[in-house]
Amino acid sequence: MTSLTEKQLAALPCIRGWLVFVAAMVFAMVIVGGATRLTDSGLSITEWKPLLGAIPPLSEAHWLEALEKYRQIPEYQLINKGMSLDEFKFIYWWEWGHRFLGRAIGVVFFIPFVFFWLTGRLHKSQVPRLLVLFVLGGLQGALGWYMVKSGLVERTDVSQYRLSAHLTLATVIFAAIVWTALGIGRDKRRVATDVNLGWSALALTGLIIAQTALGGFVAGLDAGLSHNTWPLMDGRLVPNGLMAMDPAWRNFFENVLTVQFQHRVMAYVIAGLALAHAARAMGEQNRPAVRMSGLAILLTVLAQIGFGIWTLLALVPITLGLIHQGGALVVLTACIWHLHEVCAAPRTTASSAAQAT
Repeated sequence: MTSLTEKQLAALPCIRGWLVFVAAMVFAMVIVGGATRLTDSGLSITEWKPLLGAIPPLSEAHWLEALEKYRQIPEYQLINKGMSLDEFKFIYWWEWGHRFLGRAIGVVFFIPFVFFWLTGRLHKSQVPRLLVLFVLGGLQGALGWYMVKSGLVERTDVSQYRLSAHLTLATVIFAAIVWTALGIGRDKRRVATDVNLGWSALALTGLIIAQTALGGFVAGLDAGLSHNTWPLMDGRLVPNGLMAMDPAWRNFFENVLTVQFQHRVMAYVIAGLALAHAARAMGEQNRPAVRMSGLAILLTVLAQIGFGIWTLLALVPITLGLIHQGGALVVLTACIWHLHEVCAAPRTTASSAAQAT
């Protein structure tokens, strides 16, 4: 790869800091999205206006107009009939805040990106991956509206399939930004010294993303509000009724009992793999960052499971629900950090950073 120019070398800390800030905004976006779900606010805005939608109602007449539109959908007619304007404003502001934050992320990403690009502060190898991140962000906004649309006509809530897809894409975008930020100013990645450790780290990362997707189904079906005991479900380790629906595949996405059960089982699998992986990572005596990040995975996984059990037993209060949702991204961050340490060369000096990506 061609060496970086002096301007590009000097810009590396700024680019890294910018990406970390964007990742923090995506983290906040996921938390606000969780609050929007837990407060049943997601269907309060029944239109998608990418530009004009950034302006909330500014007068009493505008608020009444927004409420009237909400009164036309099944959620109001079957669940919230008679909702006052003040009650409507509460759910409206959550959804508006979620959408506004999404728009803000787009601006905070796009403007610095264009500046870095046009002023020659980005190496040509960095531009395509950053463009992909921007496109994924746009797709996430469109997917969010596609999700909302599922709850405006025949349902009183959004489709759990679309909710899980929306959450999973947000998780993937977050992981990609963190991975990219960690790669700024580091030597070109190489294959892990311990190939098995590398594959194990990759498997853990994939399982965390898969578990987040399963969590989206739990949220979409309100599965956390039933079977609020642990470690047993309905008094059994393996409850009856897991495959009660026909055809069988529907149970994994539509059966409340099965969806919660598979989320629990996946947590146990991840905990076991994290423990075995951390033990193996401890053997990397000459790579303290690998040992530290491997241990971080185990500790964050155990904490996440603990909060998940607490959230379940407490019937999903908003605070615990948001801690559990944010905890998934904390675990994922530990996995991305560890994977980067396993598969990347050590930090370089300023002179050798000329080969950084």
